[in-house]
Amino acid sequence: MSETTPPPPGEEPGRTTPPPGPPAPPPAPPPPSSEAWPSSPPPAPPPPAWSPAGPPSPADADANARQWAMIAHLSALAGLIIGLNWLGPLLVYLVKKDEHPFIADQSREALNFNLSEFIYIIVSAILIILVVGLLLLPAVAIAWLILTIIAAIRANNGEPYRYPLTIRLVS
Repeated sequence: MSETTPPPPGEEPGRTTPPPGPPAPPPAPPPPSSEAWPSSPPPAPPPPAWSPAGPPSPADADANARQWAMIAHLSALAGLIIGLNWLGPLLVYLVKKDEHPFIADQSREALNFNLSEFIYIIVSAILIILVVGLLLLPAVAIAWLILTIIAAIRANNGEPYRYPLTIRLVS
């Protein structure tokens, strides 16, 4: 005969218990209450550094950078004495372009504009043969002078300036 063991107290006779398995995982902790979170959002990440793809903002230009950017534009007037209005902006670009992005941007802009104007003046001088140059040459010269002064004032204020009708030769 086989002996049967009596069931433990609290269990019904004839009922089998399942074999023991792995222990159940502990219950997940409750989500933190709203009191645990800070009342203000986290601070914003710092703004990205200036990239050559776009012009720098006026806040990025310090007094020294603004002064050199203005000199880059006005140096074309000094270069006009020897007939090479692009020489002054070229010198500022080569010497100061690595010091500040605003200087690099504005001296490059001044160089491109003055190279373009140099080309326009040569074409206007050639067109004097067709009489069109008699009207075109003074118009180009007056526009060059006015736009150079406007660019110098804007650069001194820390505003990037883009000349109209400029051929972008230096990038």
